[in-house]
Amino acid sequence: MKKTILMMLCGLMFAAVSNAQSQDRPPFGKDKIYASASVSGLGLSYSKANDWNFGVNAKGGYLFEDNWMVTGNLGYDYRKAGSNSFSAGAGLRYYIEQNGLYLGAGGNYVHEKNYDDFMPTVQIGYAFFLNRTVTLEPELYYNQSLKDHNQFSGFGFRIGLGIYFE
Repeated sequence: MKKTILMMLCGLMFAAVSNAQSQDRPPFGKDKIYASASVSGLGLSYSKANDWNFGVNAKGGYLFEDNWMVTGNLGYDYRKAGSNSFSAGAGLRYYIEQNGLYLGAGGNYVHEKNYDDFMPTVQIGYAFFLNRTVTLEPELYYNQSLKDHNQFSGFGFRIGLGIYFE
């Protein structure tokens, strides 16, 4: 009987220690996988190429080091005036001091009817945790057109939901 009670206590202790270790893991810790969906535009972006647009974006990422994430993204922009566009790109994101503020940089290939462009992009955003793994992420971004700066470069606002898988 004493052996059984001792074994149960040891098992309970191991379970408590392993649970505590998983909860103490930093929110932007190494080897987490990230998935996000967001919307942009809604009249909150500025570019001479369009008056009103609505964009949807999907992003995936991998935290290869604490606070450092490599990302890949796909996007589609609907424009009221002009042609719609499709984009695909990759980037890097750095989380500052585990508080949710992040800086990002990357590049996107943008395709429209009769127009292709490569656009370097920079972002600043904040990851508000709604629970342990789900975030609400407002973000400001700037896209720099390499083909025609005056017409296609611009600022914008994006908001999305992100999920961090352990």
